[in-house]
Amino acid sequence: MTTNTNTNPKMNTTTSVAEAAGAAVTDNARLDFAKSAPKVFRALIGFDAAARDGLDPALVELIQIRASHINHCAYCLHMHTNDARKAGESEDRLHMVAVWREARHFFTERERAALALTEAVTLVADGGVPDDVYAQAAAVFDDRELAHVLALIFTINTWNRVALSTAKMAGTDERR
Repeated sequence: MTTNTNTNPKMNTTTSVAEAAGAAVTDNARLDFAKSAPKVFRALIGFDAAARDGLDPALVELIQIRASHINHCAYCLHMHTNDARKAGESEDRLHMVAVWREARHFFTERERAALALTEAVTLVADGGVPDDVYAQAAAVFDDRELAHVLALIFTINTWNRVALSTAKMAGTDERR
């Protein structure tokens, strides 16, 4: 026999553990990064805008979606898959981003190079950016484009960390 030793007033015997965990997350208000550090937030927006400059919007979304998958950032994943749909991206390609290596025919050579680079940079602590991954990207992007792709990867990884650290909830796109 199990004894209910729960002392949480928000959880009664009819409340599931999952519901209680959800309540704990939503009740644990975290800072609004944009309001608490507006100068930093604006700088990040500027960096993001500069990174995107001159890149194909579809490529931008694919990079942001892949990094958000890897970082487990539901907030950014929801936002960028919706943005990609609004820009005309197909459901088939959106479903294949997480498994792009097994669905190579859905993506162009440039997109595959960007996705590989996105994975390597996002997981940089696992062994750096392999020379072959960098060379593949350098072969299909000129120096300016490659710098912008890298900058975009840097920004989405930063945005993922902002969203995860401040407990942003998927489906609540708060862009101003």
